[in-house]
Amino acid sequence: MRRQNHNSTVEFILLGFSNYPELQGQMFGAFLVIYLVTVLGNAIIITIIFLDQSLHIPMYLFLQNLSLVDLCFSTVITPEILVVLTSEKATISFGGCFVQMYFILLFGGTECFLLGAMAYDRFAAICHPLSYPVIMNKSVFVKLVMFSWVSGTMMTTLQTTWVFSFPYCDHKEINHLFCETPPVLELACADTFLFEVYAFTGTILIVMVPFLLILLSYTRILFSILRMPSTTGRQKAFSTCASHLTSVTLFYGTASITYLQPKSRYSPDTKKLMSLAYTLLTPLLNPLIYSLRNKEMKRAVVKLWQRKVTLHTG
Repeated sequence: MRRQNHNSTVEFILLGFSNYPELQGQMFGAFLVIYLVTVLGNAIIITIIFLDQSLHIPMYLFLQNLSLVDLCFSTVITPEILVVLTSEKATISFGGCFVQMYFILLFGGTECFLLGAMAYDRFAAICHPLSYPVIMNKSVFVKLVMFSWVSGTMMTTLQTTWVFSFPYCDHKEINHLFCETPPVLELACADTFLFEVYAFTGTILIVMVPFLLILLSYTRILFSILRMPSTTGRQKAFSTCASHLTSVTLFYGTASITYLQPKSRYSPDTKKLMSLAYTLLTPLLNPLIYSLRNKEMKRAVVKLWQRKVTLHTG
């Protein structure tokens, strides 16, 4: 196959689910609803936490950052998917593909670190309640949030720049819905083995290190909860952790399948569906998971609604 330098590669073609044209209309409608609900749900959480002073504590400020990441993550991906589903030949420029991949990796990596920081916050609150204000003071909170964003940015910049430094072939069809690393890398006209080793190692660091921190934190939390004399106390502690554990399972489970098996035995269509699980479903479900299971969030929603009604009727 004739090589073509990446500088002359003007655009890529995103194939999406072109093998199933009869389903694309229904998928467009479903994905549009998912996106609108995702934007609304995460925007509500960000706004409520911003407006309610009683929620300005690390647990909810971490959640606010998580909602911001999910909102941005979904916005980087879903509009492009909608374009692909409504176009006979959906194209994305070389630069546009670079930008999309960059932000997908940035928000995905940042979410991994944020979930790890949130687990540490729950560990400090449940296992060391008396010293919690000292362990998780404002300075520590800011450092953990900054570490999450800066670490995500550094890893993303290196990986995305490396991917787009390869020469790309005349064959420009990306068998995917958006510019994700594995399907784009398949078009490179060069030996990508070294990059794949780096990417696998980087994924281990980004995904597994925070995951191990979460696992260790919840192991300690479990032992602390079991030692609590009060049944009510145990139930309350389990309740505060259940939402986070559900979110972790959704995100880490689907993302690990996608990025830890770049050349897996799964078919391209199966890989697309697995990608949708963490790029669409996780940002959609996180607001529901955290708001429906959290009494303080529900109280804040009711309080904000009553204030709005009072202003309109006053």
